Amino acid sequence: MKRQEEQFPRLVGKVRGQAERIRDAFAASGPKGANGPAIVIVHDEEGGIAYMYAEYQLLVRDEYLERVQVRLGQPTDRSKVTRIIEGIVHLALERAKNPKIKALRGETPTVRAACQAIDEEFGEGIVTPNHVLTVAPVGPCPATEPQEVYDQIEPYPGICTENSGEGVLVYIGDTGLLEDHAVDHPWLAGDVRRGRDPDGNIQPWETTRQADPAGGVQKIPEYTGHGTFVAGVVRCMAPKAELIVANIFKIAGSTLEDRLVRQLRHALGLGVDIFHLSITAPTRQDIPLAAFERWLNLIHRQYEGTVCVVAAGNDGGRRPVWPAALPQTVSVGALAADWRNRASFSNYGSWVNVYAPGRDLINAFATGPYRCQDDPYRGEVRNFYGMAKWSGTSFSTPIVTGLIAARIWRTGESGQQAAAALLAEARSQAIPGTGPILLPCGNRNGT
Repeated sequence: MKRQEEQFPRLVGKVRGQAERIRDAFAASGPKGANGPAIVIVHDEEGGIAYMYAEYQLLVRDEYLERVQVRLGQPTDRSKVTRIIEGIVHLALERAKNPKIKALRGETPTVRAACQAIDEEFGEGIVTPNHVLTVAPVGPCPATEPQEVYDQIEPYPGICTENSGEGVLVYIGDTGLLEDHAVDHPWLAGDVRRGRDPDGNIQPWETTRQADPAGGVQKIPEYTGHGTFVAGVVRCMAPKAELIVANIFKIAGSTLEDRLVRQLRHALGLGVDIFHLSITAPTRQDIPLAAFERWLNLIHRQYEGTVCVVAAGNDGGRRPVWPAALPQTVSVGALAADWRNRASFSNYGSWVNVYAPGRDLINAFATGPYRCQDDPYRGEVRNFYGMAKWSGTSFSTPIVTGLIAARIWRTGESGQQAAAALLAEARSQAIPGTGPILLPCGNRNGT
């Protein structure tokens, strides 16, 4: 079999380029000009991205913390330890001082060396890297850069006026919300608001302009409008659902697992019916995201009825990505433009629960020029007027979220119950070679 870079040279170049932009953005994200986290990109044997993580940061199961610290030659106090969620702590590695730690002696242990040492002594999953999760197409989402559409074009799929979703609260963890879109787009008017940070402060509006060094003009930054587009798709499926659009993925459309889980842990107190996340991450040795899994378990223990809907990602392959592969989530793949076949970019496999339209959707976006970042359109300037056409499991996923919200309103079921009923419906209309499908209102049976 040919290597991936021989079969798909554009794809491999695109993925590498985006991974490097994410790495550079994290490096520049420190306060007052200081360096941010050093992001390590691990390549797979086929030239793609195996996973990404923050160097010198570990997530550790709390009951193993002291043993891990001793094994890695770390101080056994808690000066370098921060609790993320019940059962998981964040450990910042420093220079090893224990002379018995031969493999790590005299240097700061790298995450990969530390994970290997702990795996060998205590077993897999005791420590994991602090993985990068992203909306960028480094395997995740979206599958394309935004495409131009005519001014004042209608959303596609259109607004499901027979659905309400009134009284249902959806928390969208994404890139935030663009200012004034509630005025520009009537389907976003009403109960659509920004999220708050863990300290309770309202998050700022999403940035819409930055200097373009290639041309000196102000341009739409990469990943801007992603959260607004997602919110627009949810509201088209459930026009009166209440949405909180949180700006979690502030760094090149990305964040680290510990930061994501802290934000989501804070949001549990809001009484959310549906958590919606259009992010994925491949992980070291395909081990689930430790802190995120604990957060899901907390939902099921203390917030019975709340459901988490997540994107399956855009690798076009079977390899599980996280959190979509966790059984406690509703994982959503993408259908092609014919709404019957699976989109070429969509991940698939037994861990993907359902497929919904994800190719060439149209919804709310930023206004202004956008300079393409990826081949074969690198450098091309596209002009937008508040709407865009976009593809990816990022955008099939809010269709399912919106349909769940509409069913909660219609039946009085909880989020978990509504999701289970819709997944049963999807299985009943599964398409051979594709899988279970859900379509927008008016097309529920494929008509």
